[in-house]
Amino acid sequence: MLHIPIFSRLPLHRLLLVAAASALVVPSAVRAQVKTSVLDRAKQDATRRDAVINADRFGVIDGVVTDTLDQPLTSAEVAVVGTTARVVTGENGRFRMLQVPPGQYLLVVRRIGFAPASGIIEVPAADTLRLAYTLTRSSAMLDTVKTFERRVSLRMVEFEQRRAQGAGQFVTREEIERRGSLQVYDFLRNMRTIEVSRITDQMFGGMVALSRREAGSVLGEGAGACPMQVFLDGIVLPRFFNLELLPPPKQIAGIEVYSGAASIPPQFGGPDRRCGVVAVWTRDGN
Repeated sequence: MLHIPIFSRLPLHRLLLVAAASALVVPSAVRAQVKTSVLDRAKQDATRRDAVINADRFGVIDGVVTDTLDQPLTSAEVAVVGTTARVVTGENGRFRMLQVPPGQYLLVVRRIGFAPASGIIEVPAADTLRLAYTLTRSSAMLDTVKTFERRVSLRMVEFEQRRAQGAGQFVTREEIERRGSLQVYDFLRNMRTIEVSRITDQMFGGMVALSRREAGSVLGEGAGACPMQVFLDGIVLPRFFNLELLPPPKQIAGIEVYSGAASIPPQFGGPDRRCGVVAVWTRDGN
């Protein structure tokens, strides 16, 4: 017997209505997928719009590193202190950093065999900052390789040796972790020989470490206005250095302070150290 589908017995206009109704029935899984796809496209569009808007706010750092003979230095590391921004110079000695938030930073340039250089930079918004650094070949000989039972960097071993001699004031990694301060200069405020003050000047600005012991102000304000020389991992930082540009305390392994020229160890010696020295050491890997 021939079986005729029930739909074939219906009038043509009713068949059309049934077909239309069937087409309108969309499974919930399909509806959810369509909705998710629409939301994803909206998020992608918003992300692209934000990227375009923020691109106008960021700056670019473009620079070159050479030696004293004006020859380009390749494989020199250029780092913005306190951030993860690090690049290496190419064969032409050039480097470039993109999408840098505008503001003031400490830039450090290092290369094996050369004395490091540093400088305070001001990155403009929606513009390019062009820099040039010249590194001087280092004549210092590498120290003998020493092996220790506990993994401790050589610079922190020397830090502990100087601390044992008791010539200066020291802040250890344990104390830094215990206090949990947000800024490195908070550890200097409690030292009897240092006055941490905010300076607002056309050339200098920020939180500066001043000697309480040395007179003969370079700011014309008498005693207590003598800027101390700041070191970061042995690198001499610019005079009147803004302590706010140092790495955060969680990246610091130790701090040592010497109040006057007579107590300064030879490795921190140099011209015009009469106001004293602040040496900051970062943890391994920073």
